[in-house]
Amino acid sequence: MSVEDGGMPGLGRPRQARWILMLLLSTAMYGAHAPLLALCHVDGRVPFRPSSAVLLTELTKLLLCAFSLLVGWQTWPHGALPWRQAAPFALSALLYSASNNLVIYLQRYMDPSTYQVLSNLKIGSTALFYCLCLQHRLSARQGLALLLLMAAGVCYAAGGLQDPRNTLPGPPPAAVANPMPLHITPLGLLLLVLYCLISGLSSVYTELLMKRQRLPLALQNLFLYTFGVLLNLGLHAGSGPGPGLLEGFSGWAALVVLSQALNGLLMSAVMKHGSSITRLFVVSCSLVVNAVLSAALLRLQLTAAFFLATLLIGLAVSLYYGSH
Repeated sequence: MSVEDGGMPGLGRPRQARWILMLLLSTAMYGAHAPLLALCHVDGRVPFRPSSAVLLTELTKLLLCAFSLLVGWQTWPHGALPWRQAAPFALSALLYSASNNLVIYLQRYMDPSTYQVLSNLKIGSTALFYCLCLQHRLSARQGLALLLLMAAGVCYAAGGLQDPRNTLPGPPPAAVANPMPLHITPLGLLLLVLYCLISGLSSVYTELLMKRQRLPLALQNLFLYTFGVLLNLGLHAGSGPGPGLLEGFSGWAALVVLSQALNGLLMSAVMKHGSSITRLFVVSCSLVVNAVLSAALLRLQLTAAFFLATLLIGLAVSLYYGSH
């Protein structure tokens, strides 16, 4: 079984164990992101600028990469620094930045539930670019697994968690009594398709870049996150007046930034040594972690849709990575 198919050929058990641990950690960090953000809320809203959190996350990644090279955790390349090989990472940073910002703008043209359901189309777009750009053919079994993964995401987004206030007798709270109706505008649908295409392309393009270059992963990340910091610094400066860079930050917010930075580095290792498809499975499996943490920390209730989504994810993993 190849790395792209989920295996780690030629690796001993200790290295396989480290690979599995890395995937589990990444799954946990993805799943913890939304509950941690909810714990940051003050009076029902996030007290800091989202652009501040993104910029600080990119900066943390950059500093961690530089530190790993300086202390010798990864070998610095001999001779002059290959700056020409840094240029392609500007496109990666631009694609990731466009994808992250489109998520914000999409909320203006559709309700959150519609976004959560339809954004699962990026699984299909990632698989499409994976086949076209990396010239990997997916078997019928693997294609079915990815369809199940999309179905699991839709199922979970459609009602995997429930606010227990909805089931209490008496008048519901204002937010429940007047929910945002399901809707999407034509422009919103166009932007959603664009978001799914950019999301899939950014993932596959970065994987292609990292695998073709014979450079240490930390140096490739250094290039990527340097451009990321510059782009997000410009976006933060151009976003108009608002709270300062660190204004409104708490211990929970710092944990969000640190976990996202570490998860970004773990994902870059997945792209280098695994594949974009592996990343899709990590993100989908994180739904289970997200639901369990939301139930434990935010007192939300798990529904039958959650258990169905979990079953579909398990079937998808078994189909894709099981014996062919």
